[in-house]
Amino acid sequence: MAGESPRLLSGGNPQIPKGDGDAPVREYIAGMPGWKADVGRELDAIIERAVPGATRAVRWNAPFYGVPGGGWFATFRCFTRYVKVTFFDGVDLDPVPPEAGKDDRARHLHVHEGEDLDAALLTRWMQQASRLPGYGSASPGPRP
Repeated sequence: MAGESPRLLSGGNPQIPKGDGDAPVREYIAGMPGWKADVGRELDAIIERAVPGATRAVRWNAPFYGVPGGGWFATFRCFTRYVKVTFFDGVDLDPVPPEAGKDDRARHLHVHEGEDLDAALLTRWMQQASRLPGYGSASPGPRP
């Protein structure tokens, strides 16, 4: 499959096999269609600066970010009209991200075409979220 674009699922979300580390996350971002790839690159860079050493993986056709010994704190994925950024313990962030969802603890940010990301706010959210328990287990080992 080298050199081929990934298959796009409904809403234009890239279908990327489950994998750990930078490579599958970079493959996912490269497979994001059009303007969404720019959003993905910017989100990934914000997370990298905000939470140095964050664990990266692709799960359920989306990049997940976590901390060693902790849970996943954020993910994002493509939808038809926006990129949805999810904070698994978003109700505990200050300020609380604007969008609610099915999970009563998660909160979301929808990024639409042409919208600028608020890097300062996203940095604060990522830093706060990385200190919360998160979802599942991002990797074994003690939490820093």
